[in-house]
Amino acid sequence: MRQIEELLAGKSNLSPEAIAHLKHLASDWQLIADLSFADLAIWVSTNSGKEIAIAQVRAATAATVFPQDFVGDEVDELFHGPGVEYFPIQFHHEAIAQIARHRNSDATRSSGRLEGEYQAIAQQLLDMVGEGSFPFKTSISSLNPSPRVGDGFIRLDKNGLITYASPNGRSAFSRLGWESELEGLSLSEVGSAISHEPINSLNEKVSNSDVSQIVLESRGGTIELTLLPLVNSGVRVGGVVLLHNVTEIRRRERELLLKDATIKEIHHRVKNNLQTVSALLRLQSRRVEDLKARGALDEAVRRISSIALVHETLSASGKDEVNFDSVVDSLISHAVDLAPRTSGSVTDIAVKRLGTLGDLDPKIATPLSLVITELVANAIEHGLTTKGSKVDVIFSRTGSSCVVKIEDDGIGLPEGFTLKSSSNLGLQIVRTLTESELNGSLEISGDEKGTTAQLRFEIR
Repeated sequence: MRQIEELLAGKSNLSPEAIAHLKHLASDWQLIADLSFADLAIWVSTNSGKEIAIAQVRAATAATVFPQDFVGDEVDELFHGPGVEYFPIQFHHEAIAQIARHRNSDATRSSGRLEGEYQAIAQQLLDMVGEGSFPFKTSISSLNPSPRVGDGFIRLDKNGLITYASPNGRSAFSRLGWESELEGLSLSEVGSAISHEPINSLNEKVSNSDVSQIVLESRGGTIELTLLPLVNSGVRVGGVVLLHNVTEIRRRERELLLKDATIKEIHHRVKNNLQTVSALLRLQSRRVEDLKARGALDEAVRRISSIALVHETLSASGKDEVNFDSVVDSLISHAVDLAPRTSGSVTDIAVKRLGTLGDLDPKIATPLSLVITELVANAIEHGLTTKGSKVDVIFSRTGSSCVVKIEDDGIGLPEGFTLKSSSNLGLQIVRTLTESELNGSLEISGDEKGTTAQLRFEIR
C-alpha cells in the first residue's frame, strides 16, 4: 500500500505531526472496523478542493463492501447514501480528515446483545476519534500478539465493573476455573481470585488512561487481557477488555527457554571439557623433552583453545549465533603468547583486528576461528623471524560475502612457495577447513614488504 506521506505530497498542507496522527489511526482502526461490521476509509481534502482516500480497511467480522482497493483515488465530492456515514478526525482541536464507514446492506446478521455491544463500543471509539482521544498513545497494533475482538471481549463501566462479557469471553474465564457469572463483578477482584495478583495492582491497570495489559494464569491456562479506556470529553466513562488465549504460546515460550538453557549448558560443558583437555596436554608438554613433540602438543593446545572460545561465547550469550568479532579479539589477545617462536624471531609483536564480520553461525565460526588461529600463528612463527612487528586481521563483509585477510610486515614467502606443495601442518589444516567446512578459497602471497593470506567465503 502506498504511504500516506506519498499520497499527500504536494496535495495537502497537513503538518508532519497531523500526518503521523493519521498513520497512527490507520494502524489501529481494525478494531473499529470489526466492531462496526463495516469497511472504513480515511478521506482528506486536497488543496485543489478534491477529496483523496489515503487509507482503507475491511472488517474481519462482515463481508466487504469494496472488493477492490481505492486508496489514492480522488473524487470531487464524497458519496452520501444508504449505509454510509462520515465521522471527523480531530488533531489538536482541528478536524484534519474524515472516516467513512460503509456497511454492507446485503449482509444479514442477527442483532442480538453481542452485536449491539459491538456497535455501541464502535460508536464510542469513533466519537473518541472525533475528539482526538483515539488512537491511544500506545499502539494496539504494536502488541504481540495483537488482540482481536472475536477472541472474546468484556465491557467495563467507569468503576471497573463488568457490564457485559461476550460468549467467548465467558468461555475464556471458564477455562481458567471461574465458574460464576461475570456481569456485575469487579474485573480486578475476579482477576485477583484467579491469578492471586494483588487487587491494588490490577485496579491500577484497569483504571489506566492508556492501553494496558493483564495476564491471568491458572492451571487451566493463560489469558492475556488488553484494556482500552473509553473516554468522553476527557473523562473516563468505561473500558473495553479484549481477551486472547495465550496458553499454547506461553507453553511454547517455556519450551524454548528450557531448550535455550539446555543448549547454553551444553556449550558450557563442551567448553569446560575442552579446557580440561587443553590443560592435560599443556601438563604433558612440560614433561616431554623432545622439542618437536613438545611443539606438536603446544599446537594442539592452541587449536583446542580456539574451539573452546567459540563455545564459551555461545554459553555466555545464549544466542544461536556467535559474535565472531569478540571471539577473534579474545583469540588474538593470546596469539602472541601461544604462537611458537623460532630462534632469533621478533619478540615485540602487535596483533590487531580491523573491520567486522558480526554474528556468525557456529558451523562457520568454529572452523573460521581455527583458520585464523593457524594463520596468525604461522605469520608469527615464520613471517616475523628477522623483521617486522605486526600482524593485522582484516575483516570485510558485504551481504553474504566475507573476506578475511591476515597481513604481516615480515620477510615474505620463501622462494618457490606454493600452498598446495607446502608440508606445513598448520597450512594443511587451513586448506582443509577452508575448502570442506567453509566452501571458500584461500590465497597466500608475499614480497619483501610481508605476507598476505586472503580467505574468501560465502555465508550460506
